[in-house]
Amino acid sequence: MDKLFDLSTLFCLISSISFTLIFLYSATVFYLENEKKAAFRSLVIGLLLPIPYFIAWYYNFNILALILLVDIILTGLLFIYPFKTSKAICDEIPLSKIDERNVMFSRNELVIGSENYNDYYTQYPEKEELDNAFRKEAGLCSKNSLFNHTFAFAAAHASFFTVGQFKKAVDGKVNPSRTETDSEKISSFLKTWGKKLGALDIGFCELKDYHLYSHKGRGDEYGNEIHNTHSHAIAFTVEMNEEMVQAAPQASIVMESAQQYLDSGRIAIQIAEFLRHLGYSARAHIDGNYQVVCPLVARDAGLGEIGRMGLLITPKQGPRVRLGVVTTEFPLKTKDRKKLNYMLDFCLNCKKCADVCPSKSISSDAPKMIDGVKRWQINSESCFTYWCKAGTDCGRCMATCPYSHPDNLLHNAIRFGIKHSPLFRRIAAPLDDFFYGRKPKSKKLPEWIN
Repeated sequence: MDKLFDLSTLFCLISSISFTLIFLYSATVFYLENEKKAAFRSLVIGLLLPIPYFIAWYYNFNILALILLVDIILTGLLFIYPFKTSKAICDEIPLSKIDERNVMFSRNELVIGSENYNDYYTQYPEKEELDNAFRKEAGLCSKNSLFNHTFAFAAAHASFFTVGQFKKAVDGKVNPSRTETDSEKISSFLKTWGKKLGALDIGFCELKDYHLYSHKGRGDEYGNEIHNTHSHAIAFTVEMNEEMVQAAPQASIVMESAQQYLDSGRIAIQIAEFLRHLGYSARAHIDGNYQVVCPLVARDAGLGEIGRMGLLITPKQGPRVRLGVVTTEFPLKTKDRKKLNYMLDFCLNCKKCADVCPSKSISSDAPKMIDGVKRWQINSESCFTYWCKAGTDCGRCMATCPYSHPDNLLHNAIRFGIKHSPLFRRIAAPLDDFFYGRKPKSKKLPEWIN
């Protein structure tokens, strides 16, 4: 018994030192993130929390030491032990294809009085009044918008312009001299090369019918039925700079979005041309020229889950990514997708994005049956109307998502707890609120932009 008490008091000394070091490290991370309030709170906790452990060791309070030892062990079991993962929260497969003509970007391109405009609102008269709301606003990257910034908007324009020059390169001639190659070998090469090109993560899946839009909604092919006979898809993410995102909905967010649409488009076109050169049909899907619903493809390729805000939430960067997709006839090496239900379980209870949304376009409710499928759905009309008022693509939900924090030891430890413990998932969001605030203010624009 004496040995047990000796061990418990020694454990208290080790614990007091460990707690101090952990919270000092946390305070340093917060300070480097320019989160001074969070750094101060972490520092205070780091000084106060070890006190009872130090007292138990210093004064040799054996009973207190034993109680504290049991407390830490139980806490570790409850919040770190890998319990069985959560059940599915949302349905996986849409019952019908999405028509790209219904997407807000497509509706934004409709010219008042044009044939396409008249045809669309004849078919959907209830949408015209909703869409007139965004048409009354200044518009994206407009000098009359709330967050007008001459240089940032010009930079965004330059990126979108360059993406536009890529559109003719999404498809092309296939080399008639096919190179026979091993599926596993080329899949491995593509993953490594894709990351070398700038992709953050990359995955493969079989191309499903529900991945495809039913009709084109943008460009010269507006209204055309989509026919894509490819068997497989490559999906990848590119990371959005955290500093640029944290200033959302100010001008840096649209500047960064445009840059990453450009980068993802470049990577997709390179991969597609690579496959065509080997003798296999392939098509890149880039900003303004999609045949597929990128989040659905990326989810099925194992890159993340589609969360409350309607964006793909990745395990390490959250929604702070942009997506690229290449479809091909090459039989890529695919794996069974591991469903990340723990992320959706966290999303179900967090609701931070819904609270911070300037236009209140994100529901705080549980997933509902929509078109026969249980899922979340944002109010895309009110969301896009705010974009046109702000002049940017907002991104406030992306900036404040707890999963969007930097990829470092501190935040990865939190992600580990969320992944493995239902109980930890319940306290992770309140912890995020405690350190960062429930409705954190936008950061200042990076100095170099101003």
